[in-house]
Amino acid sequence: MRHSQLRDLKVSRIGLGAMGMSHGYTGSGTDDAESIRTLHRALELGVTFLDTAEIYGPYTNEDLLGRALKGRRDQIVLATKFGLVSHAGQGPWNLDSGPANIRTAVEGSLERLGTDHIDLYYQHRVDPNTPIEETAGAVGELVAEGKVRAFGLSEAGPDTIRRAHAVHPVTAVQSEYSLWTRGPEDRVLPVLRELGIGLVPFSPLGRGFLTGTIRSTDQFDESDFRHGNPRFTGENFRRNRRIADEVQAVAAEAGATAAQVALAWLLAQGDDIVPIPGTKRVHRVEENTAADGVRLTDEQLARLGSLPPAAGETHTEAGRQMLER
Repeated sequence: MRHSQLRDLKVSRIGLGAMGMSHGYTGSGTDDAESIRTLHRALELGVTFLDTAEIYGPYTNEDLLGRALKGRRDQIVLATKFGLVSHAGQGPWNLDSGPANIRTAVEGSLERLGTDHIDLYYQHRVDPNTPIEETAGAVGELVAEGKVRAFGLSEAGPDTIRRAHAVHPVTAVQSEYSLWTRGPEDRVLPVLRELGIGLVPFSPLGRGFLTGTIRSTDQFDESDFRHGNPRFTGENFRRNRRIADEVQAVAAEAGATAAQVALAWLLAQGDDIVPIPGTKRVHRVEENTAADGVRLTDEQLARLGSLPPAAGETHTEAGRQMLER
């Protein structure tokens, strides 16, 4: 596995998003033993960059990683997130990036993860009620105390990134980015490269759609956040399936899977881009990490880059209100 540099953090070229092991997808939280086997297999394959958040579960995903990584902590760069749980009484899915809330959040995350430090601590979503300067300053204090190594943002826009970075260096920005979500390219990525900040794409496989294995929404139960998502419904679903078919066509040429091609395309966009495909299955982490060895031709990269935009919004209206793009 090749490696990339996110400012001071050296990480595997492909990371692993752990959310789906506990939260958000059909079957999440039903097989912790398989999830732990998947985490261990990822480490064997050279993955050193793992991603979680206190909201996943809530809390159960961090607890899972804490159990899985016991005795293995020094092998990984561990990222988690704060700000989508208000610890002052409002609870989960309430934005709060105030300094007091961050203090409470970090102590809980450290305990669940079974560690004395977090390598990369992201603000999960921008809190419009807290100046980003206060949030950056609070994380900077945690860095000075040794509880956090680096500061990150998730789904933040250019102005927020600049303002945060002026207070404390931002190591990485996490954002949805894939062949069917190209938004960061125009506004966010140029700012990141100007400031020397890495981009960590989540949902790099389009929430599974780009793998070509999703042929019907009947595959989802009602707990699955794709159930009712605009890109997975009605005519949007049928139009987007044609994009997945094009990815599959390139994969057939390249002697790879569609998932590997989608990841290889992302890797080809720059050494400062480190995708974190999520899975709870051993065979999928083996497939995804093998994308590091897939080399696409210039013609294949151009074909993929010229695919039409996906039909439909990436989030429901409530989810879109939390995004800065």
